[in-house]
Amino acid sequence: MKELQYPFDSQMILRKRKALRRKLAEDGSSRFVKKIAVLGGSTTSDIVKCMELFLLDNGIEPVFYECEYAQYEQQAMFPDQEFLDFAPDLIFLHTSNRNIRNLPDMTDSREGVNEKLEAEASRFEAIWDRLRETFHCPIVQNNFEPPLYRILGSRDCADYRGTVNYIGRLNDRLYAYADRTEDFHVHDLSYLASDYGLKEWLNPYYWNMYKYCMCFDAIPLFAFSVSNIIKAVFGRNRKALALDLDNTLWGGVVGDDGVDGIEVGQETGVAQSYYEFQAYIRRLKSAGIMLTVCSKNDLENAMDGLRHPDGALRPEDFVCIRANWENKDRNLAEIAAELNILPESIVFVDDNPAERAIAEAQIPGLQAPEMEGVENYIITLDRGGYFEAVSLNEDDLKRNEMYMENARRAASQAAFADYGEYLDSLDMEAVIEDFQPVYLARITQLTNKSNQFNLTTRRYSAAEMESIWKDPSYIRLYGKLTDRFGDNGVVSVVIGRKEGDILHIDLWLMSCRVLKRDMEQAMLDRLVETASASGIRLIRGYYYPTKKNAMVRELYGTFGFTKVSEDEAGNTVWELPTAGYTPQNRYIHII
Repeated sequence: MKELQYPFDSQMILRKRKALRRKLAEDGSSRFVKKIAVLGGSTTSDIVKCMELFLLDNGIEPVFYECEYAQYEQQAMFPDQEFLDFAPDLIFLHTSNRNIRNLPDMTDSREGVNEKLEAEASRFEAIWDRLRETFHCPIVQNNFEPPLYRILGSRDCADYRGTVNYIGRLNDRLYAYADRTEDFHVHDLSYLASDYGLKEWLNPYYWNMYKYCMCFDAIPLFAFSVSNIIKAVFGRNRKALALDLDNTLWGGVVGDDGVDGIEVGQETGVAQSYYEFQAYIRRLKSAGIMLTVCSKNDLENAMDGLRHPDGALRPEDFVCIRANWENKDRNLAEIAAELNILPESIVFVDDNPAERAIAEAQIPGLQAPEMEGVENYIITLDRGGYFEAVSLNEDDLKRNEMYMENARRAASQAAFADYGEYLDSLDMEAVIEDFQPVYLARITQLTNKSNQFNLTTRRYSAAEMESIWKDPSYIRLYGKLTDRFGDNGVVSVVIGRKEGDILHIDLWLMSCRVLKRDMEQAMLDRLVETASASGIRLIRGYYYPTKKNAMVRELYGTFGFTKVSEDEAGNTVWELPTAGYTPQNRYIHII
């Protein structure tokens, strides 16, 4: 919904919240339900109402639990039955500097300040530990914003008794906890308040009158920021940028002005703005965001522009370049198909409002932010929260490289008349084993991101996945695939729950970038082998249809399973005896 994309009108959202919610509820979008507990050290009611809008807009239907005002610590340490029965999928701890109990005084010794800091940090760490032990779900925790005033002026940041110094050190303890703890995420309230304007954000009127730790008009911005983390936790992030070229990556039109006539580099203020935008885009690439080009242009002119000696980007930075005179919505759909991602995983960046409007109208779920003035481009993308990171693993960092390797595989395939010969030529090797600690984060990430090849669409938190990893009643398999073009990383996950001599497949998913390369068959072979060794007589598979996973509707049938039931919603149950099973993988060498 355009009204909920950055930059949005906060006052309009606060005025028209009910109408916006009704519009979202009636748009026919497919959403999955998530239970979110909000434990607040200040008033949270309007924050929750705004969070609901932003989460609905991102494909999540939230069900909220709110603790009583300022009861965050009591509910964490001694949860009541209502909270326990709620069983949240995620907990948001909404505290601020108003909830710091032990601030330093000018008469405190250095040791005294350190004791206060230790007591405060330990109090919060005990809260986080108890919540993790009780609920085994992701936790989002605000850091602490700077104070409204500084007793010591500028010295407040350096003196051990200064409040600015103390809050910074307390935040460092929070960051250290997050660094060593899976599924614990810091919401950067400090940055948000400073970016908004600390004096306005911390206006005492709203605390004294309503017990809000921020001014009323800032509530939608705050809710938007928290919701970006929540959607990222549940795999609703964008994966790729599709970039226009003329007046987007450089000033001018390369076909008319020539390479020497476009503006990018250090010569003028405008040229420098375009250079800085290109440099920002390249840094997004380094964080695993895939870069593509979608431009109405001659390909030769586009390539010349990308080779401009003063630019920060080069053609090889892009996994896909569509520079032609086709409609951009068609090119965007083809880019998504080539990358094996959903079109809604793309953010389309174009200076032309007509092109943005057409693309968004033709491709449901695509987001095309308003790019007004090159000096605002970075802020628009950065504040839009499209690529919020809750983890950054090796596969994320190698994503562009992996998709470029896929392009080389596609080019190689074109040289073969027989698909089997092509698969043989890939020299594929796979590791298919029980879960390993080093891969748990990637496995969890896959469960929250994979949609098209995900038969049950189950989502798991890191704590839930670790619990399954330790539970002997489960059979767990991850699949890692390499070939002569490179390492695809962990691409498939199967989780089966043992019940007597029957194995129930709770989860089967695979990255679409390795579809139809026999990895499905290799995973099944190892699953049957492992199940048989565990005394399993029958494997029972389940398919739950969504708008995105129709491609695997008949997967079990192609494997030789027998369909035993189907309900009106299209949910199906399949069975396969382990006795007499014949391995189906023909092209992958299993290590």
